[in-house]
Amino acid sequence: MTPMNLRQRLTPLIQRLVFSLWYYSRPPWDTGVSPPELLAFIEEHSPGRAIDLGCGTGTNAITLAQHGWQVVAVDFAPRAIHIARRKARRAGVHVDFRVNDVTRLDDLAGPFDLALDIGCFHGLGERKKAYLDQLDRLLAPGGFWLMYGFFTDDPSRPGPGLVASDLDMVPASMRLVRREDGSDKIGRASVWVLYQKTA
Repeated sequence: MTPMNLRQRLTPLIQRLVFSLWYYSRPPWDTGVSPPELLAFIEEHSPGRAIDLGCGTGTNAITLAQHGWQVVAVDFAPRAIHIARRKARRAGVHVDFRVNDVTRLDDLAGPFDLALDIGCFHGLGERKKAYLDQLDRLLAPGGFWLMYGFFTDDPSRPGPGLVASDLDMVPASMRLVRREDGSDKIGRASVWVLYQKTA
């Protein structure tokens, strides 16, 4: 096995370990508040079936369920899903929370009217293509992908972050509806995108 192959195999395992450990405290990205971009989407669209990819402790999945959406929420950190289930019970809503890898959702049946991703896609590194293949399979024609991510300053550095070419990989079956560029709390360039599946 070459060093590169070993790194490719270990990176997801290391990420899973690190993220799982984060959820024994409060990760800096877990604000407990749904962002205005999601709330605006909810106001503009009728409820349907949604999947929250990289759902963390379930804040946004619960918000969707509170607004009438049927929600499946996926995260690879078991501790995050445990917390999310507890939060949903307290909120009095049903969300189908699952511990799973967002690049391997073959056991999950679509179609979904919304795929929500707040900070997951930008952390997938070389597995982004596998994620996009799953997304294309799971989204209904006319369905939306609402995604937030930040850009990396150094693409050669391991760790989360988008590079401009990542959005070029979005399947041809999806058209860009809206893009809002900005910056995150520590000044990194970030982006909200809304795509709609056309076929």
